[in-house]
Amino acid sequence: MMLAVGIVVMIITKGGDAALNALLSGAGEAVTLCLSMCGAYIFWMGFMGVVKKSGLMDGLSKLLSPAMRFLFPNAGEAATAISMNISANMLGMGNAATPYGIEAMRLMQKNNPKPNIATYEMCVFLCINASCLELLPSGLIALRQACGSTAPASIVLPTFLSSACATIVAVLCCKLLPQA
Repeated sequence: MMLAVGIVVMIITKGGDAALNALLSGAGEAVTLCLSMCGAYIFWMGFMGVVKKSGLMDGLSKLLSPAMRFLFPNAGEAATAISMNISANMLGMGNAATPYGIEAMRLMQKNNPKPNIATYEMCVFLCINASCLELLPSGLIALRQACGSTAPASIVLPTFLSSACATIVAVLCCKLLPQA
């Protein structure tokens, strides 16, 4: 809707030729950005593949198990999928994290006594995923590099600090608010 309104306003204010030129220019810039990011994404996906095959993600998942028991006391069989999802997200592997997240929600829903109402564990899992604690923001690094940043990795520490704060607030909200 916003795109349609924007195009109509541009046609009215600037004319049809300007609107067409802007649309074509934007499309060209989008393709250029995608192609320039391709190399960085291939590198990071390869790096993350090595991390996964080396067992680092499994090790991180095991390292997180005490926190998982604290955060998800009734997760049951979903605990492994939850742990793998959070581990993958922490390593900047959002695409790899998604199947684990879907599996975790499916397993939690399977044991949900009230199928139309999300369980406490489901809500905590959603909050933690939304806060997205990242140790390595590989996608953002790739985007900054593609846009010509002289220091694309300079955002690692600020990203970690801000996502850690968001995750802490999310967990505190979940733990302090009454459970239904």
